Amino acid sequence: MKNRCRRMFNCAFSVVFVPLVLPLSASAQTADAPPKAAQMSGEIGQVELGPIFGQRFLCVEHAFGELDYAGDALGTDCLVSGGVEQDYLKPGKWTGFPKVYRTDGRSNDDWYSYSEDVLSPISGVVVAAIVNETENAPGTLGQPPATGLRILTADGVVVSVGHLRNLRFSKGDKVRVGEVLGKVGNNGQGRAPGVHIGAYRERDAAPLQIRWNLRMMAAARRAAGVP
Repeated sequence: MKNRCRRMFNCAFSVVFVPLVLPLSASAQTADAPPKAAQMSGEIGQVELGPIFGQRFLCVEHAFGELDYAGDALGTDCLVSGGVEQDYLKPGKWTGFPKVYRTDGRSNDDWYSYSEDVLSPISGVVVAAIVNETENAPGTLGQPPATGLRILTADGVVVSVGHLRNLRFSKGDKVRVGEVLGKVGNNGQGRAPGVHIGAYRERDAAPLQIRWNLRMMAAARRAAGVP
């Protein structure tokens, strides 16, 4: 499987990082492993999802053809951002700049993502729940599989959410959009705390490009108290 994200990304937030979390399946040879993604030509299908965090977050997409497996292909790696704070001496003024960890990022709990609630981006039934108790140290690529869930929607879309910890749902459970699936972890083939999310059609394993529902994102931020 092609789990290669070799280029560095200079985000417009004065943060330089490579994709820090890699796919949920990562070619894991388990009974719950997803199928290979269908070969595609023509227009890429899309799926609209609710936000996976109430906090502000940054994502790096996997480009077309970069990964082989359904749930990985056309997926995206997302991390909570922090670092911008209100200046209480100057009402209405904010200081700092967005970043993904507080100090040097050498410990998992230094990352803003770590242990944040992960929200379900859709409603559906859990068709796979995978647990890997081994936690990675930041900067060290771990081994698959990643802890996570695959959720099947009523209209036949499977959404994979990977690199979690403390899962709240099991295979066969029903989940509603916005419910907390678990916490952000650092496990599987990942280098730092964050979440991989991908989607595909169940009937033919055709990968889908993710589009965020920005109204739902605004509601999630209000609920989380994010200004």
